[in-house]
Amino acid sequence: MKKVLSFDIDQTLNIAKTPIPDEIAELLTKCLDHFEICPISGQKFDQFMIQIVDRLTEATPEQLSHLHLFVAQGTQYYRYNIEKKEWEKVYDYPLKPEEVEKITNAIETAAKEFGYWEEDKLKEGDIIIENRGSQVTFSALGQKADTEAKYAWDPDLAKRKKIQARAKELAPEFDFEIGGTTSVNAFTPGMNKKFGMTHLLQELGVTKEEVLYFGDMTQPGGNDYPVKEMGVETITVRSHEDTAYALRGILGVL
Repeated sequence: MKKVLSFDIDQTLNIAKTPIPDEIAELLTKCLDHFEICPISGQKFDQFMIQIVDRLTEATPEQLSHLHLFVAQGTQYYRYNIEKKEWEKVYDYPLKPEEVEKITNAIETAAKEFGYWEEDKLKEGDIIIENRGSQVTFSALGQKADTEAKYAWDPDLAKRKKIQARAKELAPEFDFEIGGTTSVNAFTPGMNKKFGMTHLLQELGVTKEEVLYFGDMTQPGGNDYPVKEMGVETITVRSHEDTAYALRGILGVL
């Protein structure tokens, strides 16, 4: 019997970098009555709020207490405090400033060497490389780019695989993985979704057999692969429509 449903966000619960659609919001709200719900993503906390929490308009404080936000691949964890009616940070494992600098230089150098540094395509106020505290993320077209442009930039992952490999050569003491539609995430070794899932198990007091994980990047090198590799039962999806189909099935047999 599963006690926890855990999810990647982009391409699993939504269209990349957009709020979850109405159907997913409705299904997640219903799931909160039966499961601990645990999104794990490379997104920063603000994006979790915009893309997921703010869309759960029908959820009660009691239901929100069963929602656990594992930010930046789970290297940060937030839970809802019913008494204070606010989200509180449980833990955080930030990178040191010198580590952020080295990762940033490695990614920028790699992207420029291959001609994939497209600063001229950024929307006003946007950036390509973002320090997310415990993770540095390269977003080729920035965070504000149109969804269609993001999907078209690297559909076969070829560009990001080159950046990933070259950045690893330049900064071998860090790990680099592909995520989202245009992203490469960088962090200290082991601070990936396996780290987040391990802490999830500890924080919620469950076993990996009691968790069901949904993700779209479960292939080797993808940011969901560490969860699959550690033996957590995983459903590979192509879109939020696939996830909705599965959740309807799960709720239908409860």
